[in-house]
Amino acid sequence: MRITPRTHEIKRVVDIMDDETFEGPEQMAKALIKEIGDMLQMRDLVVLVHTWADGTKGLNIGPFGAAAEAEAFAKKVHIGGTGRVVPLTSSGIILANADGKAEGWPGYCWNPECGHSPNNHAIDGSSRGKCHILSCKCDKFTKDDPSLKTKKKTTRRTGGAKGIQEL
Repeated sequence: MRITPRTHEIKRVVDIMDDETFEGPEQMAKALIKEIGDMLQMRDLVVLVHTWADGTKGLNIGPFGAAAEAEAFAKKVHIGGTGRVVPLTSSGIILANADGKAEGWPGYCWNPECGHSPNNHAIDGSSRGKCHILSCKCDKFTKDDPSLKTKKKTTRRTGGAKGIQEL
């Protein structure tokens, strides 16, 4: 399976690698494997579903990161029969839609009490409003990490003619 790293995924791995609180390389390796597993669980994948020439069920091969990867595999491996690409919906995405994805996963609500997907929030004009999950108290979808928002620059008015400041 070909994996193209995403910026937020690289940052999470680097954060683990820079963390000096691990007692040894084994503990860090466990944390990395768990984190990368969680990341892969948040991706939609595809499988190649095979049928033998006589019409009986064949092999289910995968997962693949994209349909093009599965099709390229099918062209290289000649086992007979026919195949088709079938998308797999990620179990991680389904759980995140229901339970919320912690730590501000991209695309999910950044409200610390929420973490649900945009489609779980009501449409409010041209944006998203209240979360539909009954246990969630979120009243407005927060699209971006609030800590990364740049504050608007304000110009200081000094008064006087031509803006000259009096000393």
